[in-house]
Amino acid sequence: MSRPPVATRAQQIELRMAARALSRAGLAHAYGHCSLRLDAGHFLVCAAKPMGLIEPGEDGVVVAIDAELPAGVLGEVRIHQQIYRRRAEVGAVIRSMPAQVMTLSCARLTPQSRHGMGAYFHSSIPLWDDPQLLRDDSQAAALAEQLAGHAALVMRGNGAIVVGASLVEALTLNWYLEDAARIELQLLAAGLAGPLLSAGETARRATNSGRIFERMWDHLTAGDAEAAVYLQDGLQEGN
Repeated sequence: MSRPPVATRAQQIELRMAARALSRAGLAHAYGHCSLRLDAGHFLVCAAKPMGLIEPGEDGVVVAIDAELPAGVLGEVRIHQQIYRRRAEVGAVIRSMPAQVMTLSCARLTPQSRHGMGAYFHSSIPLWDDPQLLRDDSQAAALAEQLAGHAALVMRGNGAIVVGASLVEALTLNWYLEDAARIELQLLAAGLAGPLLSAGETARRATNSGRIFERMWDHLTAGDAEAAVYLQDGLQEGN
């Protein structure tokens, strides 16, 4: 049996920074976790503690996609396993608890593509209509099937799942998802029904050029305890 990959220093730092950024931005609290893919069969998940409390140097855990979860890894990390197993293009998974998304979900609603940041979700975001925690593989597999090719899935009264080609993208899309929920709630509160973006509008607007994702990463990770090392070593550029 081949040995699992060893996460690099760059990958460990990026994962910790993303975890703390989610907490600072109010996208997670005591609950939530994030991961990044290492290879076709493994990923790195953050330490099993509130993400805002993950310390510099506190490494994540390597998890095999097709094996039992390692001891000490949170039960819902099986969701990450099921998503990575089905979607080779996904490089990062985030389980978050955004407040505005949570509010909408309690009415069985999900954010719609109404503004620039909502355009990145293209079509209706699926709703996992069950408020219970996912603690077995069959439930996690069903959720991954419902996520299908979407960038996000909302869990009724229980947060969201967001994926991206990279951790930088997934973190950015988490912020976009919450902002789309803010727009939705404000329109509902005002009794307004704004137009949805057309398929053509979302396709044109959902660009990744101009360092769109990287600039949001810079914003959300500014002041992080490991940001200086990240920038000094050129880790964001994959060096």
